[in-house]
Amino acid sequence: MPATDGAAGRDRGPEDDYTAEPFLPDGEAGLAALREAAAGCRGCPLHVDATQTVFGSGDAGARVMLLGEQPGDQEDKRGEPFVGPAGRILDEALEEAGIDPAQSYVTNAVKHFKFGYASGGRGKRRIHKAPGLREITACGPWLRAELALVRPEVIVVLGATAGKALFGSSFRVTRERGSLIEQDVHGRHERVVATIHPSAVLRADDREAVRAGLVSDLEVAAGALRTS
Repeated sequence: MPATDGAAGRDRGPEDDYTAEPFLPDGEAGLAALREAAAGCRGCPLHVDATQTVFGSGDAGARVMLLGEQPGDQEDKRGEPFVGPAGRILDEALEEAGIDPAQSYVTNAVKHFKFGYASGGRGKRRIHKAPGLREITACGPWLRAELALVRPEVIVVLGATAGKALFGSSFRVTRERGSLIEQDVHGRHERVVATIHPSAVLRADDREAVRAGLVSDLEVAAGALRTS
């Protein structure tokens, strides 16, 4: 008899263990193999409602890793990270700061879209919900595998969830943003610059000021690349 979840009255599944570890490929694997394996990940309950896994995008030789929170609505539908409005803002800010977006590896701490529904207009609109610590931790094996393969010279943390995925629950973007952090992360010395998530620009009343702050933080990352 399979184990059951007493609260839900259903058979216990792999998502109840809150870890992606069993879904990683055995042995050495490149980014293509990781991406293929991640498509079948059921390491947490978010896979149930999401359209698909949204894995990282870019070359294993990228000098900078851009680490966001989770896929948004458009990313969930298209299967690529940062392809919505926030992604366009990020690309523009990177170019202004002197970082080539095409030379960056882009990924999220959580690989499935977490959302709720809000009524309005025709039908229901999916609304972003912030991932919890259990979901961030569950996705950790994918991020560690990406870091081990890409070995970026600089990691740019985009928002609080991304920071927590690297540094734990005590991380605060407001305290750390705009400075170069040098610290061991998952057994490797990393150089990290934290900033806001580009979606914060979309939500801001003073978009120009918030966008300027994002560019300024990215300029710190650009400077770190020049001295690496």
